[in-house]
Amino acid sequence: MQLDEKWSFVGDKGHGRDRADEASWFQGDQWDHVAFDPDSRLVLSVVVGKRIAENVVLVLEDLQQRLGDRVPELVTSDEYSAYAEGLLEVFGEERVPPRTGRPGRPPGPEVVPPSAMTYATVHKTRENARVVQVETREVFGTLAENATASTSYLERQNATDRHRNARKGRKTYRFSKNWQVHESVTAFTMFSYNFCWPVRTLRQGSKRQGYRQRTPAMAAGLTDHIWSLREWLALPGAQRK
Repeated sequence: MQLDEKWSFVGDKGHGRDRADEASWFQGDQWDHVAFDPDSRLVLSVVVGKRIAENVVLVLEDLQQRLGDRVPELVTSDEYSAYAEGLLEVFGEERVPPRTGRPGRPPGPEVVPPSAMTYATVHKTRENARVVQVETREVFGTLAENATASTSYLERQNATDRHRNARKGRKTYRFSKNWQVHESVTAFTMFSYNFCWPVRTLRQGSKRQGYRQRTPAMAAGLTDHIWSLREWLALPGAQRK
C-alpha cells in the first residue's frame, strides 16, 4: 500500500489564513489523502481536507474497514510524520511488557507496530529543485529481500487525476469555489477511475494476439469488465444481500 497527499485549493490558495480559525478549514489549501494499491492500481480510500494528522487517521480507519481488519504487509509513504503515528493508532497492537523482577509498579501496556506490517519511507534529495537521489528508510518492520518501497505508482495516479479533474490543476481558473462540490468531484474522479478507466500497464495479451484492457477494479478481482460511467453511476451505493 502506498500513501501520499495531493495538493489543491478551494476559493483561493489560502495565503495568510489562520489555520486555527474554523472558518478557514473549508477554504484555501485542501489535500487529497490517498491510500493506493500499487499491484492493482486501485484507489482504496481518499479523504479531502487540511494536511493534518486527523485526516491521515481518517483515511487509515476507512482503509482498515475496506480491508476487513487485515493488516497491510508493506506500507510506503513520504516522510510526513503523521503516517507513522496514524499507522500505530489504527493498526497498532497493545502489548504488556514482561515483568523485570525489580521492585515497583510494573509498566503498563504499550502500543507497538503489528508484526505483520513493514512501514518504510522514501527520502528524496533535491538539488536545484530536481530529485538527484532516492533512499528508502525502514521505520518499523523489515523489508523482504525482493520487496521495493516506493510511492511512484501513487505519484503517477496523482498526475492522472489532475488530468481527469480540472479542479486539481496547480495554476488554473477552474478551481473549486465550494468545498462540498470539491470533495464530491474528487470522489467522482478517484473512484470512477477504479472501474471505468483502463490502465495501459494492466492490460493482458500481446500486440499480435490482441490486448485485453483492464481497469484497477478488474485487476483487483472486483469486476470482470470495464464499466461505463452510466453503469457506475446507476449502481445503488448499498447492495441488498
